[in-house]
Amino acid sequence: MDNVEIERKFLIDKFPDTLPLLESAEVWQGYISTEPVVRIRKKVTKSGESYRLCFKGAGGLVRTEVEMPLAAEKYAALLPLLGAPPVHKVFRVYALPGGERLECSLVDGQYYYAEVEFSTVDAANAFSPPAFLGAEKTNDPAFTMSHYWQTRKFPV
Repeated sequence: MDNVEIERKFLIDKFPDTLPLLESAEVWQGYISTEPVVRIRKKVTKSGESYRLCFKGAGGLVRTEVEMPLAAEKYAALLPLLGAPPVHKVFRVYALPGGERLECSLVDGQYYYAEVEFSTVDAANAFSPPAFLGAEKTNDPAFTMSHYWQTRKFPV
C-alpha cells in the first residue's frame, strides 16, 4: 500500500552473525516535530550519501508514512531546527529465510533493535519471529525513534 508502513519491531542483543548481510550504512536522523513525526535523515553507504524527509502518522503495526528525497543543502538548512544533535545509527539489513528483510540498528551506541516491514497486515500477523529476536515492541508507544529523540533514554 502506498504511504502506509506495516512493520513489527523487536529488541535484539547484537547484530545477527548468521544471516546474509544485504546492506550496511550509517544514518543520522533528527526530528523537526514528533506529533506528527517530521524527520530528516542522512544515510551514508559505500556508494554515497542520500537524504530523506519523512512524515509519519501515529500507530503501531500500521501507520501512514510519506517519504521523499531531500537535497543535501536542504538537509543542512534544516539541521538547526532540530534543537539537538541527530541520532546516530549503525544500520544493517539482513535476509531472513522466509524472504523478509530484517533491518537492524545500533542507536547512539546504546541499544539494538530490529524491524521487519511487510506489504500486508496479514503477512505481518503471519510472521513467526526467529528465536534470536527479543521482546516485541511493535505496539509499545515508548518504543519509537521519535520517543527516543525526546527522551534519549533506552526504551526497555
